[in-house]
Amino acid sequence: MTSNRALDTTAGGLRVVSEPLGGVRSIALGVWIGVGSRFERPSEGGISHFIEHLLFKGTDRFSAAGIAEAFDAIGGEVNAATGRDHTVLYTRVLDEHLDRAFDVLADMLVRPAFRELEQERQVILEEILMYEDDPGDLVHDLMSEAVFPDQPLGRPVIGTSEVIAGMPEEEIRAFHAGHYTAGNIVVAASGNIEHGHLVDLAERHLGDLARGAAHEVQAAAPGTPRLVARAKPTEQYHVALGGPGLDRSDDRRHAMGVLDVVLGGSMSSRLFQEIREKRGLAYSVGTYSVGYSDTGQVGVYLGTREDNLVEASEIIARELRRIGEDPVPADELARAKEHLKGRLVLGLESPATRMHRIGRSVLSGTELLDVDEIIARVDAVSADDILDLAREFWDPSCLSIAAIGPRTEAVRAAVAHLAPELVEAA
Repeated sequence: MTSNRALDTTAGGLRVVSEPLGGVRSIALGVWIGVGSRFERPSEGGISHFIEHLLFKGTDRFSAAGIAEAFDAIGGEVNAATGRDHTVLYTRVLDEHLDRAFDVLADMLVRPAFRELEQERQVILEEILMYEDDPGDLVHDLMSEAVFPDQPLGRPVIGTSEVIAGMPEEEIRAFHAGHYTAGNIVVAASGNIEHGHLVDLAERHLGDLARGAAHEVQAAAPGTPRLVARAKPTEQYHVALGGPGLDRSDDRRHAMGVLDVVLGGSMSSRLFQEIREKRGLAYSVGTYSVGYSDTGQVGVYLGTREDNLVEASEIIARELRRIGEDPVPADELARAKEHLKGRLVLGLESPATRMHRIGRSVLSGTELLDVDEIIARVDAVSADDILDLAREFWDPSCLSIAAIGPRTEAVRAAVAHLAPELVEAA
């Protein structure tokens, strides 16, 4: 399955990438900006996410309601997201409405009026309170803070109430002007798209962007493993283990994907089967890995009640040690590979998935492989590759642990089965 993907750079320095997909009448369009929480100083924490909200509050041409009406009138969907290393503004429309969608999206991106700023500030403050009330989300940021202490990668994307409440408008405008520049932006589209027309639209609507340049990230340096436990009157204990992982361009990333499927990334994975299916100790348990331009992160998540916390922790520790000691059996390895390949190919039948894949890859400078090339790399993963990665990244004694629950004493008792040295050091 080869790709007819195309990539150009406009005279103004804007990168434009497209990947046509036959048999569809829709187009997924995204504008990717190389800015997120890891580009912020502590005094700016959450500003990228704040600006993402404000893009929807109107321009000189459109009110906030006018933006919503413009997309409703063409049957389109529009949304945005902010991460640690990117912000993306995206839409999905019928192919015949691409020009109109691009016009409105570009105006939102380049010429936000920053109206209703105080009202939206209050919305974000409410969002932060909602986030603080959701331990299943909060525990992952606590874990990232433990893995990357006192660094941008360890700070929450949403920011803090203290910073958001006092952020002045002039600082928001300056941050937008400094980061929303041509060299720091990628236009991506997939579906029933003609690349030359997409380039023409980008030059027409975004050609007056300041040239700028892609911003360099602050180098991330993982700290020594730590235990972070927060007492909160929750019904369950939420536990996350994490450590550094592979960057987005590492040749071993496909092997890490297979390892993730074996360990906790599928219904037949070891942790899911041992903890949920065989013993009923948790509803939610699993693993994940994420890559950035210069580093990455691996993680395990468990949500369970106090009665099950120690036993579930013992199983996690056992399975983490086992995957680094014993080669994965051939049948289990083959099943994990097929699962990973199937998930990839099924996902790429969606224009939106393709747009997100190519947009973020071009923005981050990640190698863009065709589907057949990815499948070949997955097929080449060996049991020894899994062993090497498990020993390097999944040793429980090398992972930080974050936990939220009613009693920190219960957390410490459970952690003693995962990484006793963390309890001793805490």
